Amino acid sequence: MQVPFTTVDVFTDRKFGGNPLAVVTDARGLTGEQMQAIAAEFNLAETTFVLPPEKPAHTAKVRIFTPKAEMPFAGHPNVGTAFVLASAGECLGRKVAGDRLVFEEKAGLVPLDIVRDKGAVVASRLAAPQPLTLSDEVAVEIVAEACSLKPEQIVNRTHRPVIASCGVGFVMVELASRAALAAAQVRTDVFTRHLPMERAVGIHLYVAAKEGDLDIQSRMFAPLYGVPEDPATGSANVALIGLLAHFDSRADLTLDRTIGQGFDMGRPSILQARAEKNAGKVTATYIGGRCVPVMSGTIRL
Repeated sequence: MQVPFTTVDVFTDRKFGGNPLAVVTDARGLTGEQMQAIAAEFNLAETTFVLPPEKPAHTAKVRIFTPKAEMPFAGHPNVGTAFVLASAGECLGRKVAGDRLVFEEKAGLVPLDIVRDKGAVVASRLAAPQPLTLSDEVAVEIVAEACSLKPEQIVNRTHRPVIASCGVGFVMVELASRAALAAAQVRTDVFTRHLPMERAVGIHLYVAAKEGDLDIQSRMFAPLYGVPEDPATGSANVALIGLLAHFDSRADLTLDRTIGQGFDMGRPSILQARAEKNAGKVTATYIGGRCVPVMSGTIRL
């Protein structure tokens, strides 16, 4: 059995930047165990597997795996998979028409808009499958220990470290400076003791840092999922933009931010985030960015 795949770098306009993704473009016949083994073999932050949709009106069913676990939803895998399928113009023998794709995922339906430049697909943007939810707070001392920081490097003015989700949960943590963000180092033992996989995917650190076109710089650690650090985390940043809109004092707004991630690990990524808020409630969140193809081939099973 030969299984086709393509890799793309997501949230970047150049090869070897952004967050690499492997897309298995025809996963029919694969078991969940085989998908997990293939994801572990690629050893990227995530690998996606394209399957026929349950409803013909949708583009595909997409399953997403880190090297250690399946994810109900993730950002860069959706953006990259939409880019691959739209660029090919077909999905499992069916024509991909227009600039709107819809993926069926464990967290719900994920609609994606395709962006073209002179007819060529260059980017995509997703709408989060679930509304923003906030759950429990995490002690500053635990976050500081987990990221090798001092408690005073964590900012609590707008919010304390809190788990936010638009499909999967991350501990959202604002830092006091760009230097603190750069200094963070993950400690897996602390995650094991205080942040098990069922509580949160990982810790998402961010700081308001106006650098060129960027408004925010961020980093995300998810060691228990096999991702010590992620170059770009769409699912975390789509929740972050929702969180920022939630705590904004305005009742009605459209909040746009350009977020940089991966700069401190040599994989600079640029994410375009948007949240819409009406009558004091965050009603929609979006994340998108550019992609570039890198490799294609087959897996022999």
